[in-house]
Amino acid sequence: MISSVILLVIGFIILIKGADLFVDGASSVAQNFKLSKMLIGLTIVSFGTSAPEFAVSITSILSGKGDIVLGNVVGSNILNILLILGVSSMFHFLRVKNSTIKKEIPITILMTAVLFVLMNDSLINETKNTFTRADGIIIILFFCVFVYYLISMMRNKVDEETTIKYGVLKSIILTVVGIACIIIGSDFVVNSATEIATILGISERIISLTIVALGTSLPELVTSVVATKKGEYDIAIGNVVGSNIFNIGIVLGVPVAIFGTIHNISFQFIDLIVMLLCPILLYFFSRKDQKIGKKSGLIFLSIFVLYYGYIILN
Repeated sequence: MISSVILLVIGFIILIKGADLFVDGASSVAQNFKLSKMLIGLTIVSFGTSAPEFAVSITSILSGKGDIVLGNVVGSNILNILLILGVSSMFHFLRVKNSTIKKEIPITILMTAVLFVLMNDSLINETKNTFTRADGIIIILFFCVFVYYLISMMRNKVDEETTIKYGVLKSIILTVVGIACIIIGSDFVVNSATEIATILGISERIISLTIVALGTSLPELVTSVVATKKGEYDIAIGNVVGSNIFNIGIVLGVPVAIFGTIHNISFQFIDLIVMLLCPILLYFFSRKDQKIGKKSGLIFLSIFVLYYGYIILN
């Protein structure tokens, strides 16, 4: 127990420093290649911070722990919006661009709705408590819509004159070193936290929705908070939106499509409702003032407390 707590602390330290380097590097990469920071947030940052979720999903599905795979994605996507954007907005309001409201967030809602339908169907029809390879393939096909959108974004260069902080090579090195530290740090945190929870006798569903989901979402949390404090709001928003899409399309869709059906799903309907509610709320809050302020952030955090209080007590 003591060694797990020590590793937990070390993991957090590595995570925070890694996120600092990662945000600086990713921002500078965007400047050097004249790409929008939203595109960088949706791709490099979101895919990089989703690496822990992907690693956990592959390991879990090979170990036959289906609830960990699904709980990792469902829990992480809930945490990304409720906790990460909620906490980030406490430091400074997050300006949301009109294109993000009209395109990126609706794509997130679409992907979440697809997962909601597939998981709900898996819980009530003749394939009860299973998530099949066909479901994984369907998710990947919808993910292709997002890929097509990213390709169209890459065709548009940003013409803004900005002071480039670092050269191309240093920017790439900072980005790579930063994400490496994030992955290593989150691995320490997830493993040690899971060990502590297992010793305390917490169930697999609770571990997956809370400790594993929070642990694998730590890269997004730290990265978005650091980005917000540095005024890189597009990276903060893009990180969360992109991560939620990558979590569904890559972290869940790819392993299931490759390795096959997940059996014995133990999730409840409330888990799916909250998962779907999160991006819908994000859309309406963003659309109202084109920003996520403290008021919206407090609502996110309140729902976070209520939901996790409910699943822990039940």
